[in-house]
Amino acid sequence: MKLRKEGAEAFVPDGLPVEEALGRTTHMGIGAHQDDLEIMAYHGILQCFGLADKWFTGVICTNGSGSPRDGLYADYTDEQMMEIRRTEQKKAAVIGEYAAQFLLNYASKEVRDPQNPYPLADLVDILTAAKPQFVYTHNFADKHTTHIGTASRALEAIRELDPADRPEKLYGCEVWRDLDWILDSDKVQFDIEGHENLEMALLGVFDSQDVGGKRYDLASLGRRRAHATYAESHGVDSTSSMIFAMDLTPLIEDDALDPREHVQGHIDRFAAEVRENMDAILR
Repeated sequence: MKLRKEGAEAFVPDGLPVEEALGRTTHMGIGAHQDDLEIMAYHGILQCFGLADKWFTGVICTNGSGSPRDGLYADYTDEQMMEIRRTEQKKAAVIGEYAAQFLLNYASKEVRDPQNPYPLADLVDILTAAKPQFVYTHNFADKHTTHIGTASRALEAIRELDPADRPEKLYGCEVWRDLDWILDSDKVQFDIEGHENLEMALLGVFDSQDVGGKRYDLASLGRRRAHATYAESHGVDSTSSMIFAMDLTPLIEDDALDPREHVQGHIDRFAAEVRENMDAILR
């Protein structure tokens, strides 16, 4: 497999040839930035951890050059940040026992550009070789435009595949903006209780982010615990940790379905429920 961007690479923690490593993939995360997978696709990582018949492969699309930085990393150049974030992502792949970790090394603007054919082509090649059953990416209601660009390229890549080779499920996950607002009947609820040590290790390995100005580790753990409690208003907690996702599978079952219409449907149903509850109470 030849990746198209200079500096891109495929890292296999246990040293297998890339093709062999990809062939065992069952779950895949396609994220924009280093640490996105560990925040949004942890369910897939956990589903595969320690198992011989399930394997998680990670794909990071951008080079990580524009991240905020403070403390130890305050004076790091973009080039230094790119290198350290690449190293951190490889550490996460080792800790999480990933089948493989791809670092596509594109600039954010290249991923957001729908006219740039190369990120899409790389993703098509990776998906064709891996044939994952489950894919986790960003949701289209995320407020980070590079996340939306990554989700768009991932959807386009899957639609390039023969229907028989497409994943069973495509999930749009949380990073910048959570999905608590989606109707309970619509949202996907991932129970991720257990292995808190793995959870903390994966989030904590990104020192350049956690110590460098953004406590993504604490914020992500807090969100997951909050979801577990606030998921149900009239019952006791069934788990201590939960991640929400938007089911994007209809978009890979019907190529004519516009992602904007799919997300607008969620927004409209949310708005209708809010109005209905208010109408029942207000004079």
